[in-house]
Amino acid sequence: MQISIGRRALVAGAAVAFALAALPALAQNDKPLRVILPVGTGSGVDAIMRAMGPAFSKALGQPVVIENLPGAGGITGTQAIIKAAPDGLTLGVVSNNHAVNPSIYKKMPYDSLADITPITVGGATPFVLVANAHRVPAKSVKDFVALLKSKPDAYSYASSGNGTILHLAAAMVLDEAGAKALHVPYKGVGPMVTDLVGGQVDFGVVAVPSAAPHIKSGALRPLGVTGKERVAALPDVPTVAEQGLPGVDVAGWFALVGPARLPPELVKRFYNAFVAAANTPEVKQAMEKQVTILNPMTPEASAQFFRTEQERYARIVKRANVTME
Repeated sequence: MQISIGRRALVAGAAVAFALAALPALAQNDKPLRVILPVGTGSGVDAIMRAMGPAFSKALGQPVVIENLPGAGGITGTQAIIKAAPDGLTLGVVSNNHAVNPSIYKKMPYDSLADITPITVGGATPFVLVANAHRVPAKSVKDFVALLKSKPDAYSYASSGNGTILHLAAAMVLDEAGAKALHVPYKGVGPMVTDLVGGQVDFGVVAVPSAAPHIKSGALRPLGVTGKERVAALPDVPTVAEQGLPGVDVAGWFALVGPARLPPELVKRFYNAFVAAANTPEVKQAMEKQVTILNPMTPEASAQFFRTEQERYARIVKRANVTME
């Protein structure tokens, strides 16, 4: 997944702020904006949006109320987003599973492309392939792949659940490497990381913020970042792609969306406010601490990104033979 760390979108902050100031009638609204998150409190997307909330509210000139509606892999909250009136009073923030779900669930209660209005793919949190330092002797992706191939099915990998993005990210690595390992799904990232550190499972793909303290302690060994670029938080860790698996490109992205038929003037207003918020010093500082890279895509680029991601994950799901009821 290519989300570069380019500067152009963020440099535009001053111009966006000027444009918002020039349109006070459009930017002011006494009614609160409801932002639905189809994830639980404490998740990565939740932390990102709560950190951005005050600046986003200020840029809009409107109160912002964040509401968590987790369940069914994001489907519960997303249903609430798409059922909302396209009046600019309800938006939502979706992530990778929005593009994954159509391929792993036999029946979906909505069309993940037609029933939303993309506003911006706001950015991403990088992932890293890690191994238990005591159970896996490999210190590079090349050595890791050779080890897996020398002992087929001898090693296991953890995920935050069957069909989750961390499952598919690890499956992508294995598919690209032409290797196999036993999948051990957990109910969430916390139990997954606990057992990775404890050695109950051998390796997995984890968001950098979740892995960082255990990498620092020496319990987990980082083998490669799974995006196209290295990350500042792990400057000495090369990407998986540059180590011989160029098809591995995945990170935890998030996107601001509205219900279908959201008027273009409102899409523009929300996009401009998001970019303005992303440029504030307090949001930049918070994102740096959370190891999240903000690089807001335009609404048009975001719509294309959604289509491309859904097609890409459909191929990965098929190869990994993942299904859910």
